[in-house]
Amino acid sequence: MLDLTYEAPKPKVIAGAKHDWELVIGMEIHAQVASQSKLFSGASTQVGSEPNSNVAFVDAAMPGMLPVINEFCVAQAVRSGLGLKAAINLRSAFDRKNYFYPDLPQGYQISQLYHPIVGEGEVLVEMGPGIARKVRIERIHLEQDAGKSIHDMDPAMSFVDFNRTGVALMEIVSRPDIRGPEEAAAYVAKLRQILRYLGTCDGNMQNGNLRADVNVSICRPGQYEKYQATQDFSHLGTRCEIKNMNSLRFIQQAIEYEARRQIAIVEDGGKVDQETRLYDPDKGETRSMRSKEEAHDYRYFPCPDLLPLEIEQAWVDEIAASMPELPDAKKARFMGDFGLTDYDANVLTAEVANAAFFEEVAQGRDGKQAANWVINELFGRLNKEGLSIAETPVSSAQLGGVIDLIAKGEISGKMAKDLFEILWTEGGEPSEQAAKHGMKQVTDLGAIEAALDALMAANPDQVEKARANARLAGWFTGQVLKATGGKANPAVVGQMVNQKLGL
Repeated sequence: MLDLTYEAPKPKVIAGAKHDWELVIGMEIHAQVASQSKLFSGASTQVGSEPNSNVAFVDAAMPGMLPVINEFCVAQAVRSGLGLKAAINLRSAFDRKNYFYPDLPQGYQISQLYHPIVGEGEVLVEMGPGIARKVRIERIHLEQDAGKSIHDMDPAMSFVDFNRTGVALMEIVSRPDIRGPEEAAAYVAKLRQILRYLGTCDGNMQNGNLRADVNVSICRPGQYEKYQATQDFSHLGTRCEIKNMNSLRFIQQAIEYEARRQIAIVEDGGKVDQETRLYDPDKGETRSMRSKEEAHDYRYFPCPDLLPLEIEQAWVDEIAASMPELPDAKKARFMGDFGLTDYDANVLTAEVANAAFFEEVAQGRDGKQAANWVINELFGRLNKEGLSIAETPVSSAQLGGVIDLIAKGEISGKMAKDLFEILWTEGGEPSEQAAKHGMKQVTDLGAIEAALDALMAANPDQVEKARANARLAGWFTGQVLKATGGKANPAVVGQMVNQKLGL
């Protein structure tokens, strides 16, 4: 938003059989750190490798192997924290989270329960012009990812791929500030956008590089305000966690179903059990996975193989100095510098590459016109062809060249669209292609005047009608354009028509 004044959106209200209910949502986002090697080993993080080919001895929990912290992963976590306006803890520590599962060879996960690398921050989630939800970030901690169990290769056996074991994750934990399914999806999308701008996570949800655990509870209207005033969770309902969500659409569907499930239980006099659930998109419902564990169930204790992590403020300052312009700041600048609408600025800043492309096109040109061409013509065609901005056949220089020809009056808007099509299929330099295909507008006043004089001489009745009613003058403009094959400059023709008719 150009200014930071905004109203909070109203919470989602669901009507039960007996009462109205509000939703309360908190989220834990697991974002894979963009790094070429793992958190505690030098093994590759490349996706698509042969199973169990990117596994170091320490990842496989071989006896005597000790973890060594990856400094770049720490820097990426610090960078993410700074991007979320969060406090950076100069001293943090790693803990062992003990549980047993086939895809966890160590029998424990190295995480940060007690002393995370990043403290409290915030994300501003826009829900419309002048409407936004400020979601507080409680913490970001670094931890190892687990491997992958594969159950559909053999009817009698399961297989394990340890390639993902030990890959660095940032767990970004929010406060329960989200009040509806749409807000939850918008929060994940905004967080993904920020991380992609920062280059700390590629945000690929399809590959599981960014996934969400969604905590859902319900409360009666007015109870949430009591929680806000006291921070006493007893004012809220019992929460259930929906694990491993990697689709914005499914996140919304899961929240909607889970809230209605809890409402039905409470209104029937039952009690919601705190548990971990999974969402089945085929059935459109959540189902119980296990009872929800608490910290003591994992027997956390400080990792004896790793010293506390101490970083210097000067290093944090160095990372801060290299931070890119983030989405909110870029959007505000686009609206201020180029006069864009809130909607257009949102579209153009959605992805880093899109914003960079637009800025190259708009440099030294009319910003609104550049935005219209980038959004309507270029993005529209890319979407139709299923291409990304990196695959566009029309470069920013070529598109800028088309806009320059319009500004000079050498081609009309219709010609420009035809020229865009030629550049898309053939490439080339815009002015050369326009000349080659005979697209340049007729700006020779003598030629236009001759065509107009002939037209007026042949239609004296129409001349008298136009002089009596100025709205009929457009007929002459249209006829001249038709006579010149659409190549005459409409503005020049209109001006000359008015002059000849004495209007």
